[in-house]
Amino acid sequence: MHSLTSVLVVVAVVLLFGAAVFVHEFGHFWMARRLGFKVEGFSIGFGPKIFGWQRHGIDYAWRWIPAGGSVKLPQMLTSEAMEGRSESPDKLPSVSPWAKILVALAGPVMNVVFAFVIATLIYFVGLPVRVNPAIIGVVEPGSPEAQMGIRSGDRIVAVNGKVVTSWEDAQMAAVMARTNVLPVTIERDGVQTSYHLATKYNQELGLKVFDLEPLEHPVIATVNAGSAADQAGLKSGDEILAFAGAPAVGTSNLISLIGKRVGQPSAVEVKRGSERLTLTATPRLDPDTKTGRLGMIIGGSQTTVYQLQRPGPLPWVMVGEICKQNYDVVAALVHSKQTGVGVKDLSGPPGILAALATELKADFRLGLKFMVLLNISLAILNLLPLPVLDGGHILMALLEKLRGRPLSARLQEYATTAFAVLLISLMLYVSMNDLKRWPMFRSLWNQQVQIESNPGGSKPPPDGSGTN
Repeated sequence: MHSLTSVLVVVAVVLLFGAAVFVHEFGHFWMARRLGFKVEGFSIGFGPKIFGWQRHGIDYAWRWIPAGGSVKLPQMLTSEAMEGRSESPDKLPSVSPWAKILVALAGPVMNVVFAFVIATLIYFVGLPVRVNPAIIGVVEPGSPEAQMGIRSGDRIVAVNGKVVTSWEDAQMAAVMARTNVLPVTIERDGVQTSYHLATKYNQELGLKVFDLEPLEHPVIATVNAGSAADQAGLKSGDEILAFAGAPAVGTSNLISLIGKRVGQPSAVEVKRGSERLTLTATPRLDPDTKTGRLGMIIGGSQTTVYQLQRPGPLPWVMVGEICKQNYDVVAALVHSKQTGVGVKDLSGPPGILAALATELKADFRLGLKFMVLLNISLAILNLLPLPVLDGGHILMALLEKLRGRPLSARLQEYATTAFAVLLISLMLYVSMNDLKRWPMFRSLWNQQVQIESNPGGSKPPPDGSGTN
């Protein structure tokens, strides 16, 4: 049964990711045909063909590398700089700059339309919302937070003016902020109080985090005999509070921290009954994943709880929130020095496919929500004014309009080739980082999920499960 589920999820991932690429490329294809462009090919993916066919002089193909797609339009110098042209654009009928702009815009517009269609479907079928309130755990006596009056059991409801409903939301707000001290609204017994809390930069994460602990932490289910965890003195039932100085705010977060510390002695803060201990563990290299492992199962019997919101969020509200998320990510990258967010934190095709798979396995509606995010992100990415992307073609068409004559085909080809190499290099870099995060994706894949329809359901147990 588990194997059947995995096969179905893989098939669904291929179909859904392929659908996002298809609607984008179909937008270019449809507009190009409508405006009289010469179309030589339509491909989903890059690299060698898996299968393909020809019809009306157009080469259709599904290719091996699922990182995008292309429509061969020699009058726009789209993918020919990378794959070769059958005919020089100088021998083809000229097309107006406005026609080129319409063709370039059609792809991102189709992704936005597709996102709205999926968001509308989610509105009717409902959306599971994770139950993981940002409830503060132990507050160290004498700490700045304790001196302000913050106590265990207090709940964070807003950070930097943004409402948060989970620890992930609270920590993400801290990560994206451009300052180290943030206004935080905390609720106790229905009364809300505002504080200005300092964040700390964690070397392992490479990001800013609040110096606060969640009420619940990952719990060790099993320790393998002779493992690094066993030698460190970790035991089944230990609640992990922090690893290498970083708060353990969930299983995936903990596995990611451990994976980066191969061969490095690391402090592990645990709660054992009523006792708090600090042990030292040294992660060992996993030859398969090339990341660190301690040799234990984390929270194997625990479940991530979601409550079903039906109807789901209004389509334009969901799309608007996702656009805001993309804006926050771009702003954090632009202000990397202040936020600590860099290219290393982005995901490539492996990470995107793995994330889609874990969401689909948890619940198909979560997979649909990820598809809304994916389509909006593809639209925004492709509108960047860089050659080889749609925004680059729009920019070149505008320059052509301003100059009153077409740009040199050789110049366009050189620019497209150069940026294609840069884009592929970036894709390889972020994909390698995705592979380093593989234990985190595996943990998310293995976690058990419970969907509750009763909003008054019981308090969720610690989130996630996984091995390390």
